[in-house]
Amino acid sequence: MKISTILDHIDSGHMALPEFQRGYVWNREQVRGLFDSLYRRHPVGGLLVWATESKLATHRGDGPLAAGVVKLLLDGQQRMTSLYGVVRGRPPKFFDGNPQTLTGLMFHLDVQAFEFYQPVKMKDDPLWIDVTALMSQGQQGHERLVEKLAEDSRVGTKAIKYSARISRILGIGEIDLHVEEVTGADKSLDVVVDIFNRVNSGGTKLSKGDLALAKICADWPEGRDVMKAKLKHWARADYHFNLDWLLRSVNTVLTGEAKFQFLHEKTSEEIQDGLNRATKHIDTCLNLISGRLGLDHDQVLFGRFAVPVMARYLDRRTGGLDAKERDKLLFWFVQAGMWGRFSGSTESYVDQDLAALEEADGGLEKLLEQLRLWHGGLRVEAGHFTGWSLGARFYPVLYLLTRMGEARDWGTGLPLKANLLGKMSRLEVHHIFPKKQLYGRKFRKPEVNAVANFCFLTKDTNLDISATLPQEYFPAVEKAHPGALASQWIPSDPALWRIERYRDFLEARKVLLAAEMNRQMEELLHGDTRWLAGPPAAVPAKVFAASGITSEAEEETLESLNEWMRDKGLPRGMLAFDYTDPISGEQVAVFDLAWPDGIQSELSQPVAVLLNESNEVLALASRAGYRCFTTVDDFKRYVIIEILAMDEVVGT
Repeated sequence: MKISTILDHIDSGHMALPEFQRGYVWNREQVRGLFDSLYRRHPVGGLLVWATESKLATHRGDGPLAAGVVKLLLDGQQRMTSLYGVVRGRPPKFFDGNPQTLTGLMFHLDVQAFEFYQPVKMKDDPLWIDVTALMSQGQQGHERLVEKLAEDSRVGTKAIKYSARISRILGIGEIDLHVEEVTGADKSLDVVVDIFNRVNSGGTKLSKGDLALAKICADWPEGRDVMKAKLKHWARADYHFNLDWLLRSVNTVLTGEAKFQFLHEKTSEEIQDGLNRATKHIDTCLNLISGRLGLDHDQVLFGRFAVPVMARYLDRRTGGLDAKERDKLLFWFVQAGMWGRFSGSTESYVDQDLAALEEADGGLEKLLEQLRLWHGGLRVEAGHFTGWSLGARFYPVLYLLTRMGEARDWGTGLPLKANLLGKMSRLEVHHIFPKKQLYGRKFRKPEVNAVANFCFLTKDTNLDISATLPQEYFPAVEKAHPGALASQWIPSDPALWRIERYRDFLEARKVLLAAEMNRQMEELLHGDTRWLAGPPAAVPAKVFAASGITSEAEEETLESLNEWMRDKGLPRGMLAFDYTDPISGEQVAVFDLAWPDGIQSELSQPVAVLLNESNEVLALASRAGYRCFTTVDDFKRYVIIEILAMDEVVGT
């Protein structure tokens, strides 16, 4: 079938994209390479389509399908989307990607090369022609272009030679592509998706979540958009989740199972009901976690895969939770996050916890007992606060203590409780012993950014203290606001406030923090402290290697980078990504900002932005298969050149 005919079929609705297909992920270099191959008449592969009845076909986008039999692209989406976008000058209606990838393709008539528009390079050279403009004007455009070239003194008689090359570009539409059809009454969605996965085994193979979503959207075409709208709702509240996570929650609520295969047999009505119930329970969970625990934004929401389990528990309840049951459920959530319950094999642990709820003698107490058997003791020891950076698992614990306890700001003396302050944007991480002073005395980075050297203050207070040493500002704080230091678990011995005793200060404060954490956990249990009985949790023999985010300024830089990615039509990275041992779930490292599946999911390698890190950290990430960047500009350059294949000044 000729390329021009295929494009016409897309316009008329005779050819479209099935709902389960992923969005457009090619970059400009891949588009350029496709047109170069077509110009040289090199083979670019055929298409695989699913021929099915229009009334039974669920497709992407809002363009209507033609009546009768239609063809849904199973293999060839990226190529046909690229061709359509360049030839028509606009993306097809099923497009879901970055439209910049398809605009500005140019061709140099002398060197016979395709490149995307670069104003400085191409401005005064008449031999650079706009491919989209030529293709849209056809033969008339060809004639006008040749006339214009002939009139240009820099081209003159060479215009005749270039005419043949212009014709060759226009001839791309006449190239025949082999189209293989999957057809027949036996070709159900299950069969077709399996064919798709086999064909794409080396590329964009559907994940279990993708497959589940494909089956859902086959009966409920609006399903994907409805779910995305809910994700945006949570993102506005500073909780960033993805479709896979939401589907997991729908699955647990609807089936009591973690594996997506149990969704396959559910009807559209059941899925919609399950989504409504799941989102209602997720909202309840987030309100409880934010309001009672103070974990009110994404970076401190450790153990997010505990939420699908909590949603199932709430769904099985016939009435509301009383204070004791609510707090016991939150106790389980905190403990699961603190010890990394879902950092290893997420699906298997979610399944185990769901089973604990479903058994005849199951319920919340069975869930707690299973957690204790899995981890051992649940009491916190001082050594657990030995971690460092904003990525350490006990960083959210410190934030939780600040929000739940009696912690007060050192500038105003006002409490920092969750119901008084709201989001983290109003609080800043404060280094009790200033970084500048510690580095000046040759303390190492892990010591400078120790969790035990962190506290949370209002922005104004943080600025007022600046680089002043505790031995100087602590007495003033205590005089102005008696008890404010103790409210933030500061050792009372003034001798420990001196920088010469910094290491002793850390050890003393860790003891106070552990005691406060255990007290808060006992409060959540309302006296039922048997869950904290027995030996304390084991303290890791070695603190993990990678530090993660170490300052508020670094966090702001990374958040700005995520916004830049969003503006480019690309996915956000995971802030303070918890890189764990895949078997034990033990925290191995924290990467500042990471795309563990690649920026182009499963098409590009995992990427990590690691600012101000040691060679040890870089080596660890590299061994794990990550492409590492140590500056924002280097990362942006990678995105622009290799992902978007654009020529652009970094920082714009």
